[in-house]
Amino acid sequence: MSVMLAVTHLLGLLSLTFALETSVPTPISCTTRASDLTEDRSLVVCPPNCVVWQLPVFGSAVYAAVSSICGAAVHRGVITASGGQLRVLKVPGQENYVGSYSNGIRSQNLSKWTSSFSVYSSVSQPMEVSGHTTSMPKSNQAKKTVKKNMKKPPSNGNKDCQVDIAMLLDGSYNIGHRRFNLQKNFASKLVLMMRTGPEGPHIGVVQASETPVIEFFLKNFTQPKDVNFAIKEISFRGGNTNTGKAMMYTVENFFSAEHGVRRGVPRVILVLVDGWPSDNLEEAATRARESGINVFFVSVAKPGPEELSMVQDKDFAQKAVCKDNGFFSFSMPSWFGTTKYVKPLAQRLCSADQMLCSKTCYNSVNLAFLIDGSSSVGDNNFRLVLEFIASVARNFEISDTGSRVGAVQFTYDQKMEFDFNEHTDKDRALMAIQAIRYMSGGTATGEAITYAVSNLFKKATSGKNFLIIITDGQSYDDVRGPALAAQKEGITVISVGVAWAPLDDLKAMASEPKESHTFFTREFTGLKQFHQNIAKRICSDFTDRN
Repeated sequence: MSVMLAVTHLLGLLSLTFALETSVPTPISCTTRASDLTEDRSLVVCPPNCVVWQLPVFGSAVYAAVSSICGAAVHRGVITASGGQLRVLKVPGQENYVGSYSNGIRSQNLSKWTSSFSVYSSVSQPMEVSGHTTSMPKSNQAKKTVKKNMKKPPSNGNKDCQVDIAMLLDGSYNIGHRRFNLQKNFASKLVLMMRTGPEGPHIGVVQASETPVIEFFLKNFTQPKDVNFAIKEISFRGGNTNTGKAMMYTVENFFSAEHGVRRGVPRVILVLVDGWPSDNLEEAATRARESGINVFFVSVAKPGPEELSMVQDKDFAQKAVCKDNGFFSFSMPSWFGTTKYVKPLAQRLCSADQMLCSKTCYNSVNLAFLIDGSSSVGDNNFRLVLEFIASVARNFEISDTGSRVGAVQFTYDQKMEFDFNEHTDKDRALMAIQAIRYMSGGTATGEAITYAVSNLFKKATSGKNFLIIITDGQSYDDVRGPALAAQKEGITVISVGVAWAPLDDLKAMASEPKESHTFFTREFTGLKQFHQNIAKRICSDFTDRN
């Protein structure tokens, strides 16, 4: 019996020793990479002064496995330059890693890597939720063990709230550490109320401070728990409240397909400001509107009468928002007791139909070019026509949520060169225009108009429709009837004539007032004088019709 007790006691000690050993961090060097670790989950300790090295770090929040673990941990704010303990969790590789500057570490861009990792504070335990990464405090480990078989299925999100949001958190010294944490709590409640998910709203975060930093993109996390954990892990950065700088940075770097932006979904910058910004917002707001991005402003703790003298621009909120109609601005007296504001703010952000105020003539039109490819044009002049068309198109913001371009070439027959959905990138659309090959043949402009209405504009899902006809001669068929039919379909017709094109036919095709929708030049080289005037005509029509 005593032998059995001794064996049992020894096994207990061995078990306890093993448990203690697994909680002991493994020392690593400044240059140790995540790919050097053999375990998917590791507790490590970094030495001090790693920041003096030129450490290879690729990505932000989620890092390529070829990165230095300690460099990534300092960049993320999990440890300081003095080193310390942290947890490392390996995750699948990504198609793109976006670099940023943070905490003295400049991380780099990387197009693709086979595996990734995330770093966490040593006081929280990473775990898997819905195929992504989150964490759980140690005090909840027992609950996790008991409930691991009761995990809820992943949420698809609120399908009635499809919107892509860049949430700008105020990380300036003006808000301070305490209110910064209250702001993060409010953001987390908003995420839950909006019901983020693959088929619902997607949210990424940018921290506005002295230098703006993208904390995570739309594609990094889609489940509410994952988004909230990522928000919880954001470190306070400090500095001036450079809101305008952060807005411009977000417009230029956040909203792209490679970062998770979805086609046809409203894009919103949700700006949270404690007090007032220390820079100008107007230029960034204009750039956002021109890019089809809606700015929504949440002001907290507005400046009092005695503080107004310190505010650079007292109308900063009105100038920043997408439209100064009261819908795109929201106010809270403080970060305390904000629960009652979560639902009404979520309802506004989910009103997709009203989230389109940034639409302008530059990003909300469908431009169809009807190109005369008849024998009288000739190859050299046809090149001049294509240059003219490209010059007109270059004035507009062509994208999957902006303006679209389509082209039909005609002789006696019609050829769909490309429709509105084929080239939703501006550079590719311009290249497609220049690549059109000259057909040569007769001239049947009326049939070409009918063809364009039936085969091109039927595929236009939104936006104002414009048909720009370029021809150099007399049509063999009637043009008046097809042009009127197109106008009845809501299509504005602009006619551009060259050389022998009859002025009567040009005016017969053009929309009212005909004088301002008709252009004519004797020489093909004269077409270049019209592209700015045509762009202005389109914008004038767009404004009048709105």
